[in-house]
Amino acid sequence: MTQKNDTPILVVALIVCLGVVGFGLWWFLNRTEVQVASSPSPEMVDFQVEERLSTGERLLITQGATLQKRSAVAQIAQGKWEEAIANLEYSLNLNRNDPEALIYLNNARIAGQTAYTLAVSVPITTQLNAAQELLRGVAQAQQEMNEQGGIQGTPIQILIADDANNPDAAVEIAQKLVADDRILAVIGHYSSGVSLAAASVYENGQLVMISPTSTSVELSGKGNYVFRTVPSDLFSGTTLARYLLQDLQKQKVAVFFNSTSNYSQSLKDSFTTALFADGGEVVTEIDFASFMFNPSQAIEEVMAQGAEAILLASDSTVFPDALDAIIINNHKLPLLGGDSLYRSEVLKAGRAKAMGMVVAIPWDFVANANSAFAQSSLQLWSAQVNWRTALAYDAAQALLEAISSEEPSRSSIQKALVAPDFQVNGASGTIRFLPSGDRNQALQLVQVQPGDLTGFGYDFVPLVGFKPEQ
Repeated sequence: MTQKNDTPILVVALIVCLGVVGFGLWWFLNRTEVQVASSPSPEMVDFQVEERLSTGERLLITQGATLQKRSAVAQIAQGKWEEAIANLEYSLNLNRNDPEALIYLNNARIAGQTAYTLAVSVPITTQLNAAQELLRGVAQAQQEMNEQGGIQGTPIQILIADDANNPDAAVEIAQKLVADDRILAVIGHYSSGVSLAAASVYENGQLVMISPTSTSVELSGKGNYVFRTVPSDLFSGTTLARYLLQDLQKQKVAVFFNSTSNYSQSLKDSFTTALFADGGEVVTEIDFASFMFNPSQAIEEVMAQGAEAILLASDSTVFPDALDAIIINNHKLPLLGGDSLYRSEVLKAGRAKAMGMVVAIPWDFVANANSAFAQSSLQLWSAQVNWRTALAYDAAQALLEAISSEEPSRSSIQKALVAPDFQVNGASGTIRFLPSGDRNQALQLVQVQPGDLTGFGYDFVPLVGFKPEQ
């Protein structure tokens, strides 16, 4: 009799248990969906490298490509330069903001003659907006140089590579570029993890790599052929810590970071070191990568632990979570962030809830609106560019200056860049490199404020009263 009564109870308990486990599995898979979707799929790494490289004979950015641009690519592959030039000019009249089309146009105008070739590796497949931002800087530098007649009469050709922001793919591309005698130097890569993965290939192959956007401290001193035009996270972390302590007069901060990201870890560590050195305190660290992460609970937790501000040291793969945290925080605590948060999505989705957030970036259009670069870029693209474009332009300018120093070769370019007297003017000021390959440059703090520059009702504007220090 007792056994009969217990059986239904056991069945119900089993059903409830399976339901709980099933819900937990569903929650975990959905929680990690953003990270999985942001990471290149395994098949993305298994590709023919040649299909990801192009000087114009192959279309890499298919989204929004005009019929004329598609025709031009086929014509370049056949050596029909005049037809390709006409189609690319027409395409740029339709879409003036297309950097791939401008690079292919500049290449087509060379018409197969002798040229100095630079490569630029960007994450077209996975981070299209960032890839186009970087390509605009390179395209502008190429356009300006070739309009001046090139370097002692020799024009500049650009080869575009799509590394998908994937370390394995970047290594394959780096190996291909090292083996290609035409390539004098490389501009790239985008993220710190990808640049770190490819750095040893360039170092061993003695081919200069200059990254416009990889900020990890770990990249410093990676080799004699590894450089960057963006300041390292050491500068960003110190600047944000100083602003928190001196300007906001806050001592206790919670740090949100991604433990799977080299950039995120680097910014967190640099900020924490600078904060501790000046008497501040990190009350807790919240890992975006944890399957237990919940933005609402995280905000409540850090407030309960006495945090007076939050540093969002997020990277692109966890950006949706960082954006959720911004919206849920809704001015409860002051927000600070790294350059990865300098995105239009913050203004579009965050709006008033993001107002007041402060982000450290290496260059800002509004703060430099009267500079020659800002004015020429505005005329070329009919739009304001951001720091990624400016720093890619600087990387190209540094290489063009190094090429012009003597009969160019891979070794002569490296020697020119490390020379104590090397310097050239760029979008963000004078470009010179430390022995580590780093650039010694101050950071600019910008703040989300009401404005009409972007059309979202809010803009990133230079922080009034803040004086950047090197």
